[in-house]
Amino acid sequence: MTVLHQIDPIALDLGTWNLPLVGSVHPQIHWYGVMYLFAFIAAWWLGQRRIRAGRLPGVNTQDYGDLVFYCALGVVLGGRLGYILFYDLPTYLSQPLQVFKIWQGGMSFHGGLLGVVFAAWWWSRKHRLHLFDTVDFIAPLVPPGLGFGRLGNYINGELWGKPTGGNWGVVFPTDPVLQNMPMQQLQQQFASGALDQFARHPSQLYQAGLEGVVMFAVLWWYSSRPRPRYAVSGMFALLYGLFRFIVEFVRVPDAQIGYIAFGWLTMGQVLSLPLIALGLFWLWLSRRSPTLQPVLS
Repeated sequence: MTVLHQIDPIALDLGTWNLPLVGSVHPQIHWYGVMYLFAFIAAWWLGQRRIRAGRLPGVNTQDYGDLVFYCALGVVLGGRLGYILFYDLPTYLSQPLQVFKIWQGGMSFHGGLLGVVFAAWWWSRKHRLHLFDTVDFIAPLVPPGLGFGRLGNYINGELWGKPTGGNWGVVFPTDPVLQNMPMQQLQQQFASGALDQFARHPSQLYQAGLEGVVMFAVLWWYSSRPRPRYAVSGMFALLYGLFRFIVEFVRVPDAQIGYIAFGWLTMGQVLSLPLIALGLFWLWLSRRSPTLQPVLS
């Protein structure tokens, strides 16, 4: 079945405001930002459950609230800087104000991951915990946020996949061939079947399912009993790297980069290879590492 993407990326339009000193402003709440809010709420709620179960000894709910705050900053700052450095540095050098337009997309998972690791290191040092005890604790809380983020990509009509070549897929009005066509005209042509040739893989939904639902189910189950240090982090890195590498085969690469080599290798795949290697290394390292036991307060 072919679907025409018709979701408005703006969740709430607050109209035009005339403010003293500022002038006319038109505030809007975008679904992409709402997805980030859902991600942080999910991480906070799931983490509170693990804290009450004693999965990070010596840490109370207030301490964990600080960790969520630090990690939220790490996600946003690291994700944005990662996207700029890895994917589109020339554009942001020529248009610096674009850095602040996060609601338009442009966030890198790999940059966000580095931001979270740095935040976890900073917080762990303050609480005298081993970094990987903290990272192992965080890892199962991340997949729901990844899933929400990919739903935000889908709502924005960005990061779509290649043409399906069949009578199924999603027709995105943001497709370069269609983006100048009014929605009413798109709807008419879609109803006649004239747009079936533009149906694409909804790769954002594939990633939401794999990185969000499947990874969460596996990691939540895997971490439901104490595991050696590095094991949960290793499983997270391995699964994400594999899932991302696979989905990239049906996802259109970023236009400003294209394919890096062989006519199929993307930047997303290049950045995922180190994660796969790290995941395997951490799982190997976990075989001789201590296991943090739950301590109920």
